[in-house]
Order: sequence, then structure tokens, then C-alpha cells
Amino acid sequence: MEVEMKIRGLMMDPVTQMPIVVLKDIQGQAVLPIWVGAYEANAIALEIEKVQTPRPMTHDLLKNVLQGLEVTVQKIVVNDLRDDTFYALIWVEREGELMSIDSRPSDALALALRMDCPIFVDETVLKNSKVSSALTERTTNDQLRSYLEGLSDDDLGRYKM
Repeated sequence: MEVEMKIRGLMMDPVTQMPIVVLKDIQGQAVLPIWVGAYEANAIALEIEKVQTPRPMTHDLLKNVLQGLEVTVQKIVVNDLRDDTFYALIWVEREGELMSIDSRPSDALALALRMDCPIFVDETVLKNSKVSSALTERTTNDQLRSYLEGLSDDDLGRYKM
């Protein structure tokens, strides 16, 4: 089963100084932090803040190619978590044919924002991410997860690189 999520914000991991995309389900029950690269975080931040760049960035190019080929993005799904690495699928439709494309979650999220399509996370990914954090020996991860789960909408401000 898939849970619909929204991007609630971007923040920096206080321990690793890596960007984190914070996903929250539409009922507000579950929070899923996904660590991403700086370039991907920047691409997500640009779209969240509706910043126009002078030339198309990579995800803008992908959007233009898909639209030019008359392909619609139906949804993206963060579908797996293996060895602390998240996996995603981009579900596209062309001429009535539905196809999935393997993707990094950060790229799928950046594209979802540009294509205005829904974001889903497989329920098992949500469960496994909680289990893996509970089993970790590093208290910093547990502290970070507790902090993330306690964030309100006002706490998630604008992302700064």
C-alpha cells in the first residue's frame, strides 16, 4: 500500500551537514527524512521557491523532454529502502501505456514538483525506516528523527544552501 506524501521542507542535517528533504503524509501522521545531495536539494529548493533560472536546469530539461514526447508523469513512489539507500519509481503514461522508470528519490521528487504530480511512499518503506532508526546504535540518528517528527509547518522555513 502507498501513502501519499508532500514535501514539507528542506533542512540541513546538523550532524553531517547534508541536505534532508522532509516528507510528511497528507494526514500528518508520518514523517520521512531523505538525505539528498547538494545539487538535488538545490533543484528541489529552486522549484519550491519558484525561482526562474536563465537556462533550463537538468530537471527542467527532463520535464521539457517528457512534455515534448507527450508523456505524463502519473506519480512518483519511494518504493524501497535497502542498506540505508532509498529507491524510487517514476510512473509515466504515453498513449495509454503505463511504465515505471527507476530513479533516485531526489531526482524523482525534483521532477514531481515540476510536473505537479503526487508523491507516494510505500508503507513498508515507512515501517522499515522507523525500524532501522530504532535499531541504530548512534543516538544522533534517533535524536534527529525525534526532532524531525516534532517539526511544525512554521519550523520548516526556506532552504538556504
